[in-house]
Amino acid sequence: MAFTRSGVRSPSAPVLVFALSLGILPATGHAAHVNVIELDNRIISPVTQQYIEEAVSRSESDGAVCLVIRLDTPGGLLESTRAIVKRMMNAAVPVVVYVAPSGSRAGSAGVFITMAAHVAAMAPSTNIGAAHPVTVGEGGGPVRRLIKRIRHGDEEEKPSRRKTEVEETIEEEQDPMAEKIINDTVAWITTIAKARGRNEAWAAKAVTESFSVTEADAVKERIVDLVAADLPDLLAQLDGRRVVLAGQPVELATAGAQVVELPMSRRQEFLMVITHPNVAYLLMMLGTLGLVFEFTHPGIGFPGIAGLICLLLALYAFQALPVSYAAVALIAVGLGLLIAEAMVISHGLLALGGAIALTLGSLMLFETPDPNFQVSLQVIVPAVVTLAGLLLFVVQRALRVQRQRVTTGAEGLLGASGVASTDLHPDGQVFLHGETWSATSPRPVKRGAAVRVTRVEGLRLTVEPVNRGGA
Repeated sequence: MAFTRSGVRSPSAPVLVFALSLGILPATGHAAHVNVIELDNRIISPVTQQYIEEAVSRSESDGAVCLVIRLDTPGGLLESTRAIVKRMMNAAVPVVVYVAPSGSRAGSAGVFITMAAHVAAMAPSTNIGAAHPVTVGEGGGPVRRLIKRIRHGDEEEKPSRRKTEVEETIEEEQDPMAEKIINDTVAWITTIAKARGRNEAWAAKAVTESFSVTEADAVKERIVDLVAADLPDLLAQLDGRRVVLAGQPVELATAGAQVVELPMSRRQEFLMVITHPNVAYLLMMLGTLGLVFEFTHPGIGFPGIAGLICLLLALYAFQALPVSYAAVALIAVGLGLLIAEAMVISHGLLALGGAIALTLGSLMLFETPDPNFQVSLQVIVPAVVTLAGLLLFVVQRALRVQRQRVTTGAEGLLGASGVASTDLHPDGQVFLHGETWSATSPRPVKRGAAVRVTRVEGLRLTVEPVNRGGA
């Protein structure tokens, strides 16, 4: 069996052989093994949510002793965290969260995931805490606090009067919804801590006051259960430990268990890359540039196809990120101003306004104060400068070509000059563009006189003498 329950007997050998022969159990179902997944500096997002949920389901089905989540995360989205915690709390297999290796952290969303584990462990030189919820609509708080400090200085920030980040956000924005979210989150993490027998008071302060502690203090404060140097040390300490699973005591038998790594699938790795804020932003910029190039140079194909693919990937990534649609509109206005600069003479005013709008829209693209979900300024500046320069160059060149006089076909013959090959009374022939054309003239034209085309009807030209001396 994967783990032993009190009062439950392991199946006999004939039963196992019969089950294996029918394919009911995997070939390794009788061997003790521990599944391990790793979130190495991963942001908690719908992709990591899917990864953890699939790992829990596989551990339930393949008879693992337990699932170990090796965790190192700065935080993530609250909705994805709720889904992960819900799956862990209702798992039919013990889930162990191990904050490792040394130097790792369980920040923000990582606190909820760690607290929800059946067994929580940390490696030396790690920390846990700062679980202030990241919610959409808090983007203006840090900006307002920065302006306030610039205007009034730091004299208001005395230690005795200093307020927490959560209190400042609620007070300055005067948003009742923010207070409701905080209260709901506090109640949620307190419930998790109570269910797992952990420190409820510290859990609440981790949300309201962004408390953070080291691994040694975490054990003393009953936040986590143990400190392990590495994975073998963790499995050694887990052996014989009892946890409660679905209301029943379960004893973990991890001694000598085989470690099975469950890496992310290629699809999940790909989705993890494109849902990074910087990558999603660059995909949006590249997609926009490709479509603009296709519209201004019809018939090429590749820029339009590549741009459409990049834009669709960016839209998919935006579904997993807290996108501000006002910022998207600001970026669209910036692009419009850059295109208008190439069409009208504004002495650079429209281009400047477009660049400013693009920059501001890029900075405001994701509505969250969490720096992990913000587009890096080192990405924004080169992207805006490159996009603005290419747009101005491509659109201006395209408009210049479109405004040039047509030199081919029937329109290219209008106004062209040639020489009369025969006398025109009124019909005859003229030599034009290296060819002899049938022509007619309202006035007589002598052979060798210069003529100009005034009308084209099929393969017949209407011409007139260049000067009266030719008549």
